[in-house]
Amino acid sequence: MRALIRTGAYRRRSRLRKPRRLRPGSLIGIAAPASPFNRESFERGIRLLRGMGFETVIPEGIWTSRGYLAGPDEHRAALLQHLFEDERVDAVLCARGGYGSLRILPLLDYDRIAAHPKIFIGFSDATALLSTITCRCGFAAFHGPVVTSLADASASTRTSFLTAITCDGPLTIKPPAAVVLRSGRAAGVVCGGNLTTLCHLLGTPFQPSFRNRILFLEDRGEAVYRIDRMLTQLKLAGCLEGIRGLILGSFSDCGSDPELFEIVGDRFSDASVPILAGVPAGHAEPNLILPLGIKAVLDADRHSLSFECATKG
Repeated sequence: MRALIRTGAYRRRSRLRKPRRLRPGSLIGIAAPASPFNRESFERGIRLLRGMGFETVIPEGIWTSRGYLAGPDEHRAALLQHLFEDERVDAVLCARGGYGSLRILPLLDYDRIAAHPKIFIGFSDATALLSTITCRCGFAAFHGPVVTSLADASASTRTSFLTAITCDGPLTIKPPAAVVLRSGRAAGVVCGGNLTTLCHLLGTPFQPSFRNRILFLEDRGEAVYRIDRMLTQLKLAGCLEGIRGLILGSFSDCGSDPELFEIVGDRFSDASVPILAGVPAGHAEPNLILPLGIKAVLDADRHSLSFECATKG
């Protein structure tokens, strides 16, 4: 399959456009931009989507695999590109994370994707695509479950998923178990995702800017010193300068909460911004959807994150 090269010089689109919300019968295209996936979990996730009232399109060739990748880079990029350009498809949902999204970033035509704004959902490795699409294409993307994780998702995850992609109003998340690391209130566009993946974007043409934004971070299976190292890398690179607020999602198997909170407090000691930890988004359950590229208000003291409407009718 021919590669869909090339991207032009980096260009951030300042005007945000919102993808259309989904309705019963909307068609969700399934992409595999990273690793291969379990067929049984995939099929259960597809049944769940259909039970929610959506139709699905599963591209021919989605089961291709090459070691730890769901096929060659050009193949994965072309399938994703086609789903965005297919006028019948209303949304694009990743089948799985894993690894590989980073490799296809230079193969996508962002001008053509920008011409077809639609709901795009994924997390973990898909952070590379969420970040780049919001920056280069100028429309909101959604940090949330993939097909295979939906198969075993909690009721609250499924409700969050359905609400975020079908509602026509603002979205508010108020996790009662959240922890205030620094009080305060901030407004700004939400950005971020998986900490490890964001660090891997540093020094590339796809490095995002967090300035004047509310930064969301989550991760899984990283030792405490690695979390420290990654936050220190972001700090030394100047990436944390000018952020307006910080949201910490789930950091499962990353050491104890007190250890993590101490590191975050130290690494953000010179940033006078509200910090809210324990927001249920990321690799643990529940994994609530967070719209990225959308303006929101973070009120740490009220455990509240309120988004503007992320879709249009």
